[in-house]
Amino acid sequence: MTTNGQDTQVDDSFHVFDTTLRDGAQREGINLTVADKLTIARHLDDFGVGFIEGGWPGANPRDTEFFARAQKEITFRHAQLVAFGATRRAGGKAAEDPQVRALVESGAPVVTLVAKSHDRHVELALRTTLEENLEMVRDTVSYLREQGRRVFVDCEHFFDGYRANPEYAKNVVRTAHEAGADVVILCDTNGGMLPAQVQAVVSTVLADTGARLGIHAQDDTGCAVANTLAAVDAGATHVQCTANGYGERVGNANLFPVVAALELKYGKRVLPDGALADMTRVSHAIAEVVNLTPSTHQPYVGVSAFAHKAGLHASAIKVDPDLYQHIDPELVGNTMRMLVSDMAGRASIELKGKELGIDLGGDRELVGRVVERVKERELQGYTYEAADASFELLLRAEAEGRARRYYRTESWRAIVEDRPDGTHANEATVKVWAKGERIVATAEGNGPVNALDRAMRVGLERIYPQLAKLELVDYKVRILEGRHGTGSTTRVLITTGDGNGEWATVGVADNIIAASWQALEDAYTYGLLRAGVEPTE
Repeated sequence: MTTNGQDTQVDDSFHVFDTTLRDGAQREGINLTVADKLTIARHLDDFGVGFIEGGWPGANPRDTEFFARAQKEITFRHAQLVAFGATRRAGGKAAEDPQVRALVESGAPVVTLVAKSHDRHVELALRTTLEENLEMVRDTVSYLREQGRRVFVDCEHFFDGYRANPEYAKNVVRTAHEAGADVVILCDTNGGMLPAQVQAVVSTVLADTGARLGIHAQDDTGCAVANTLAAVDAGATHVQCTANGYGERVGNANLFPVVAALELKYGKRVLPDGALADMTRVSHAIAEVVNLTPSTHQPYVGVSAFAHKAGLHASAIKVDPDLYQHIDPELVGNTMRMLVSDMAGRASIELKGKELGIDLGGDRELVGRVVERVKERELQGYTYEAADASFELLLRAEAEGRARRYYRTESWRAIVEDRPDGTHANEATVKVWAKGERIVATAEGNGPVNALDRAMRVGLERIYPQLAKLELVDYKVRILEGRHGTGSTTRVLITTGDGNGEWATVGVADNIIAASWQALEDAYTYGLLRAGVEPTE
C-alpha cells in the first residue's frame, strides 16, 4: 500500500485537508461502517485532496479497524492518511501514553493532535495548569516527530481563547511550531466567528508567531466557507473541510465550494489536473454512501446550482450563458438546466427543447403555443420544473401535432376495502385498448395507486414487455394552496426508473387516485418512448 500519495500529490505549499471521516461523521443521522469509511476514502483520494483524516485510532474499535484495513486495502494515489488524537495526559510522558502510542501504531504517516488553546478549557476541562498544557503540546509533538510522523496541531477553541487571553493562545501556537509541528490549525470550534474577525486574527497570529497556519471552521453562523477563505486571504495555507459540509450541529466548511473557489476564483492549483470536473460526481457519491439525499441547492454541485427558471434569465442565456452563470458548469462536472414553469418565455422553451433534443426550428408560433399551454396548465396546478418527462411529452405533442399514445384508456377503478380485523385490501381494475385489442386486468397492491400500477402492467406487459423494466422510485402528494378540505385539488409527482435513468411525471385532479393515474400514464408513455417503441394509437 502507498500511504504517502507523493507520486501525484499537489505541491505541498497549500493543503486541502478533509475530515469527513472524523468530524463529518459527527453529523446527526450519519453512522458510518468501516466499509463506508473505506469507500469514502477512495472517493476523496480520487478527487485529489491532500490529506484524509480517517478517525481516532484507539478511541473506538471502528476507527482502529479502519486504519488496519486501509493499510491493506487502499493504495492512495493522491492523499496522505491522517490519524487524529490528543496530546498526552497531564503529568505523564508522551512515550508512555496509550492513546499516543495508538497513533503511531495506526501506521498513518501524518498525525493531527488536538490541543487546548483556550485558558479556561485548560483549567476546567483538562484540570491542569497553563504551563503543563504547553508542556503536553511540546512533549507529544516532539515524540511523534521522533517516531517519523508528520504532525499537525489543531488548536481547539482558538478564536474564543484568543478573545479571552490572546497571549496564551499565541503561546500554544508557538510551542507547537517550535516543537516541530508542520502546521498549526486555528479552530473555530463553536462556529461563532465572522470573516472579518477571522482575517484579522489569522493575520496577527501569523505575524506574531511565524508558524505555518491552517483554518478549521464550523458553520454555526453560516460563514464556514467564507471564514475559511478569509483565513486564506490572511495567509493560511491549510484548509480543513468536510464533503458536503457534513459535521456536528450545522456542519463544517464545505469541501466543494472551498476547493472550487480556490481553483476557479483564486487561481490556486490545489487538486490534480482534471480533478475539479469530477467534483459533482464525488459529492453525490459520498451523499449516497452516508445515505443522505444530495442537497439540490448546494453551490457548484447541486442539481439546481445552474438551473434557470425566469424568462428574463433564459433570454440572456440564449445569447450568452455567462450572462447569468458565474462559471461554466462543466468545470465542476455539473450541467445547466432550463426549468419550464409559468415564468417561462420563448427563450426558456427553445433552450429546454434543445436540452431535450427537440429541434423547434425557430417556429415562433409553435413556441408561443407551448408557452401558453405551460402557463395554462401551471395555473391548474401542474408543475413542469419538477416533471421534465411530462413537459417533454407536452412539447412533443405540440411539435408533432398529436399526443404520443401507446394505448387508450376505457376506464379504471380502485377499491379500498376496510376489513373487520383492521387490515385493508386494495384492488384495481383497468380497461384499455392497445393494438386493436381490448384488455381488462385486475390486480391487488399495498395501496390503491400500487394496485393500479400492477393492474396496468398485468394488462400491457404482454404487448409492451419494456414496461417490465419500469419501477416506481418516488411518489409525492401535495394539496395545492388556496384549496381546502377533502375536495381540494391534488398534485402528484411520480419518479420512475428503468435501470438506466429516472424521470418525473405529474398529474393534477380533484382526488389523489385520479392525479396518480395521470402521472402513471405519463410515466408509462415516457418509458416506452425512451425504449424506442413507436406509438400505435
